[in-house]
Amino acid sequence: MRHVLALAIVLAALPAYAADPLITEAEAALPTPPDVAMSLRGITRGPSIEQVTPEEMKPVKSPTPIKIKFTARNNAEIDKDSLKVTYIKTPSVDLTARLKAHVKGDGIEMSAAELPPGTHILRVDVKDTQGRASTALIKMSVTK
Repeated sequence: MRHVLALAIVLAALPAYAADPLITEAEAALPTPPDVAMSLRGITRGPSIEQVTPEEMKPVKSPTPIKIKFTARNNAEIDKDSLKVTYIKTPSVDLTARLKAHVKGDGIEMSAAELPPGTHILRVDVKDTQGRASTALIKMSVTK
């Protein structure tokens, strides 16, 4: 009976939802490359990639929801298997597997991402079903 009571007390102390760790403290401590700017040449007909939440560089606290919206063009659909998300560090960190459970047909929706304080830049690459590719940088600022 005591074990049941102890378990009930522990469960009551847990938050209502569990945050998924997206970036670890050790990964955040890696050096950021000196030039993270990305040049896009020409007009792309690939899917659009839009950062919905958190708003770009608007400071948020962790855990935070992350929503990235993909919009395919020309009667194509998003090829979810082509998605690659990379944390821009030296060396870069592939976050694709951590986000796989949160990928929807029209983007990424993570209700509670655990991120250490600091500025985080993610590179998102995705293709449509016609093979046209797009790339975008997602920038997030996390406070304590």
